[in-house]
Formats: sequence, structure tokens, C-alpha cells
Amino acid sequence: METIKVSQTLSVSNHRVFSSDLNEHDTVFGGKILAAIDDNSSIPASRVAHIETVTASVDQVNFILPFRLQDSMCTESYVSGVGHRSIEVFTKIIGEHLKTGERFLGLTCFSSFVVMEREIQLPKIVPDSAEYCFVCEGYATRQAERMAKLQRQEHFNQHISLDFPWTN
Repeated sequence: METIKVSQTLSVSNHRVFSSDLNEHDTVFGGKILAAIDDNSSIPASRVAHIETVTASVDQVNFILPFRLQDSMCTESYVSGVGHRSIEVFTKIIGEHLKTGERFLGLTCFSSFVVMEREIQLPKIVPDSAEYCFVCEGYATRQAERMAKLQRQEHFNQHISLDFPWTN
């Protein structure tokens, strides 16, 4: 089986916070952050699969500390686990107060991608740093939790009406 080092999947992007990024609380609007996560995390998934992938879920979005005007946001995403057709990507966003140089952990998140091709052999992921080892070691537990949640979601979905709301 082919292997790939976690560091080979890393995608990093930086963004300076401007006033147009802010919400009414003078912190970065959460929707902008979620878009940045999806954009950045799709790259590691593609680096593993080398074919089309689609976002299946965005899990465990943890907004830890807010990003404010004149901060920078460094988004780092890397593959943290691989299943038969699924790829888990971990994303963290490190903030930096540019006037003081103070860095802080602003957000962590796990996203899941799936490959569209059924007959694919995804490579095995090999963690190659202390952080990568720590994050990757929890993959099996997170995957089992995702599968249980998916089953509950499928049951839930069966009870959601598709009728036009204005005809009731």
C-alpha cells in the first residue's frame, strides 16, 4: 500500500483581518471563517486522493478565541485520517496580534471529504511530527462517532417534510 507523510498534505494560507471581515461584535464573521476552512481543507484531501473529492461534513468546529481587526489568521490544514473512500482533514487557525506579535489558537476543526470514485485505493497516512501523531491517533474514535452520527442523521432525515411550507 502506498503511504504519504502528513506533512506532504499540509496546506497553509494567511489572511489579514480587515474591517470588511467583521461582524457586529467587531470579530471575524463566522461564515467567512467556515468558507476559509472548507477552501483550505479541500487541498490536503486532494493531495491524498488525486481525484475529485467533496466535502461530506464539517465536524467539531471549535471557536476558541476571536480574531479582530489587524490580526492575522494563519489557516493550517492536513490529513489526519484515511478510510476506504473518506478523508479526514484537521484544520487549525492560529491568530496573531500583528502589533504585539502575540500568537493564539483561535479555532480547531475536523472536516470529512469523500472521493467520488468507488474503486480507489487511498494511501496510508504516516504522521511525521508530535502534533500529527497526537491528532491522527484519535482518527478511529472520531470515525466511529461520525458513522454513528450519520446513522442518526439518516433516521432524522426520514422525518423531515419536503412539502411546501405555505400549503399546510
